[in-house]
Amino acid sequence: MRDAVTTLIRNYDATGRYLDQDALDSLRGYFDTGMARVQVATMISANAAEIVKGAASKLFETVPELIRPGGNAYTTRRYAACLRDMDYYLRYGSYALVAGDFNVLDERVLQGLRETYNSLGVPIAPTVVGIQIMKAMIKGKAADVGIEESSFVDQPFDHMLRELSEVSV
Repeated sequence: MRDAVTTLIRNYDATGRYLDQDALDSLRGYFDTGMARVQVATMISANAAEIVKGAASKLFETVPELIRPGGNAYTTRRYAACLRDMDYYLRYGSYALVAGDFNVLDERVLQGLRETYNSLGVPIAPTVVGIQIMKAMIKGKAADVGIEESSFVDQPFDHMLRELSEVSV
């Protein structure tokens, strides 16, 4: 797994350049948000089950046909699979949040996900809604603990949303 620092250095090394002002500003921005990133990741870890359960409840209120007969979360097994997947997005999102890099999301979550979901008949649009809900819940919890500037929270979740939304559903 890469982080913002190793990715930046790797890119500069590959081109044989010294770190310029843009690189240093990028590093400064990453380190300036470091403590807040750790605080949010700690909050996510301590509240993961609550976040997933709350997001699932809001998702099923928003898209109730998912839990009706014939819906993709109708049966205990499918409902549990939905919660499991939401937990994966949350956990890997928290890794990427701390790392300041999307590599872990691309490698461990997003590569092949569309094909898997399509082959299993899992609709992607509700997944996107669920991730949006979790992101909003995390930002709300971050604000509750006094983290006012939380745009770094958007980054990994928006990356997942962009990657998943590129699929026609």
